[in-house]
Amino acid sequence: MREQLAVLKCPVFGEAPQPVASVHPEDLDYRLTMPLGPLSPRIARDSTRAVLSAYGMFGMVDAAVQVVGELVACAWQFTPDEVAYVSLRYRDGGLEIVLYDGHRRHGHPRLVAACDARRRAALRVLGCVVRACEGEWGFGEAREPGGGTRMWVVLPGWGALGFGEGGSR
Repeated sequence: MREQLAVLKCPVFGEAPQPVASVHPEDLDYRLTMPLGPLSPRIARDSTRAVLSAYGMFGMVDAAVQVVGELVACAWQFTPDEVAYVSLRYRDGGLEIVLYDGHRRHGHPRLVAACDARRRAALRVLGCVVRACEGEWGFGEAREPGGGTRMWVVLPGWGALGFGEGGSR
């Protein structure tokens, strides 16, 4: 009982709630660095859902959550027990999703082709989602120090609206 009274006397509980500044999709610019493991796709999906919902971008949530989950699962397949970097940005009416993983490009052209084919196959569902939203996607060598692979998706806002609602998509 004494502890409860102490908590209630805390100034935080006595203050009136401050109004939240309005948020605009154009301000969305979030980054998440995460260890890759079995829970990573879920954590990335939940984070994406929370961010987009906070910005009132409810129409893009389903498509973006699916895309982020596929990207993180693919990164985990190629670089287990490493770290991935996910970026969500809203630019020019579309959501840009970028993921960097630590899988370096191979030196031999045949290995590059085989690895790219394997990654493309792992991203088959992502390709279907992006195509349904009339977006773009791709992957290639990361230009950042340390190398690795950069996977990216652009989902146009108008294309992602209503994805997953059982319509004609």
